[in-house]
Amino acid sequence: MPAKGFLGRHPLLVGLAVVLLFLVILIVLLAVGLSQSGRPERFSLGDKIAVVKLEGVILDSQETMEQLRRHRRNRSVKAVVLRVDSPGGAVGPSQEIFRQVQRLVQEKTVVASFGGVAASGAYYAACPATKIMANPGTLTGSIGVVMEITNLEGLMQWIRIRHQVIKSGKFKDVGSPFREMTPAERAFLQGFVDDVHAQFEEAVAEGRHLDSAAVHKLADGRIFTGRQAKELGLVDEIGNLEDAIRLAADLVGIKGEPEVIWPERPRPFWLARLAQDIAKQVVEEARPSSIRALYLLPGY
Repeated sequence: MPAKGFLGRHPLLVGLAVVLLFLVILIVLLAVGLSQSGRPERFSLGDKIAVVKLEGVILDSQETMEQLRRHRRNRSVKAVVLRVDSPGGAVGPSQEIFRQVQRLVQEKTVVASFGGVAASGAYYAACPATKIMANPGTLTGSIGVVMEITNLEGLMQWIRIRHQVIKSGKFKDVGSPFREMTPAERAFLQGFVDDVHAQFEEAVAEGRHLDSAAVHKLADGRIFTGRQAKELGLVDEIGNLEDAIRLAADLVGIKGEPEVIWPERPRPFWLARLAQDIAKQVVEEARPSSIRALYLLPGY
């Protein structure tokens, strides 16, 4: 009978070595993950303040909504600071975030912190917050709707290309860039924009507990500084992100320096996420028949 090898003679040592190797790999992966996440989340049983960031043009709401849902379920999170640095964006995603903030406010304190810009759809999304804090020079407001349609008819004639369409109804190709818009189509789209604009006004009046007539006077698309917005009741306090975190802690009774849960942002994936966002926007802009109403600050 052949002699047993080392593995056969020392099974316990081999098993222990495998376990230790697994633990070493786990520790290394954890250390790498923490070093790449920007600000690691410390394990603690105490009360916490969570920060959720809403940045850039709002084209999708899922990531922001998931963060808000997660913090709503986390019992150790007593308040959420929604950090906003966005010019607004698509109507639907802005409204979805608005509803998610509304649900969160029913259970926890939410303080919206406005950065350099928090306008149009970004203001829409954040306005149900318990308190809103902005910098004195924050660009905010822009309560309005914009729909832009490019007319390529002259270009098509110049390159001698004719565009033909077969449709089931007179409004099926409304907004086509290949022909002039008819008066009936313009009236139809204006009615659409007016309704979406009315929804914006209603959301601000509801979220900020303001009189509808007062909101209507402000809802002509104009922009405000943070200081002007405070005077008009669109903002509650003047301050930066640190001030907003301190305010959230005070509102829920956390004494001393609050423990903050910062959003995780693994560095290895930022380039892929950026490429994905750019590709999505390019595809949206490239569609010639795309008609979109936007809660968006002009120039973005």
